[in-house]
Amino acid sequence: MSAPLALFSVVIPARDEEESLPSTLKNLHAVFLAEEVPHEIVVVDDGSRDRTWAVLQKLQAEIPTLAPVQNPGPHGFGRAVVHGIDHSRGDAVVIMMADASDSPADAVKYWRLLREGHDCVFGSRFVAGGAVIDYPRVKLLVNRLANFLVRVGFALPLNDTTNAFKAYRRTVLDGCRPFLASHFNLTVELPLKAIVRGYSFTITPISWRNRKFGVAKLKIKEMGSRYFFICAYVWLEKYFSRGDYRRK
Repeated sequence: MSAPLALFSVVIPARDEEESLPSTLKNLHAVFLAEEVPHEIVVVDDGSRDRTWAVLQKLQAEIPTLAPVQNPGPHGFGRAVVHGIDHSRGDAVVIMMADASDSPADAVKYWRLLREGHDCVFGSRFVAGGAVIDYPRVKLLVNRLANFLVRVGFALPLNDTTNAFKAYRRTVLDGCRPFLASHFNLTVELPLKAIVRGYSFTITPISWRNRKFGVAKLKIKEMGSRYFFICAYVWLEKYFSRGDYRRK
C-alpha cells in the first residue's frame, strides 16, 4: 500500500524566461489553489542572462508557494531539474516547463492519480484525449520517430517518453539515482529508469501548447547522441543487470 501524499512539488527549470514566467506561474498557482492541491513551486534559474531571477523575486510577493532557487552551475536542463528536485520538499514531484506548454489542469490530474497509489504518472499527447497545439512540423516528426524507437527497444506501452511533463513519488526519484543526464536527455532517463526498476505507473492523456514568448532551448542536432547514450545505458540495465537495481 502506497503512503499518503502531503505536498506536491512543481519543479520548473528556467533559462532566460522572464517573459513567460509571470503568466505561467500565476495561472499554475491559481489552478492549484482552486483545486486544493497542497503545493510548492520550485523554479530553478539555470544561469539566465536576462531578468529571470529579478522576475522570480518579484513574483514571490504575489505567489506565496513560489520557492525560486539558482543553479550556480554547471548548467543544463537536466542539471537544473535535479537541482530543483534536490531543493524541493514534496513527497511527490512534477516536472513542468516555464513556457506554459504544460497544462496546470493536467498537473492536478497527475496529483490525483498519484494519490490513488501509482508511483508515477506519465502523460501522453498522442493518445485518445491528448492534444498538441502549434507543434513545429519537423520537431513533431523527429519526436514521433524517437518515441517509436524507444517504445520498440523497451517494449513499452508508453508512446510519449521524451516529454518532460511527468510526475513521480519521491521514493521513485530516490530509487532512480544517480542521475546521469545533464541535458534534455533527463526526460527519458527518469521514466525509463522508473519502469525498468519496477515502479508502477499509469498513462493519461495531456495537452501541449507551443510557447508564446522566447525561444525553445532544445536543439535536436545537439541531443541525438545524448538521448542514444541514456537509452543504451538503461537498456543495458534492463536486459543485463539481473535486477540488481530493481526496487526492493
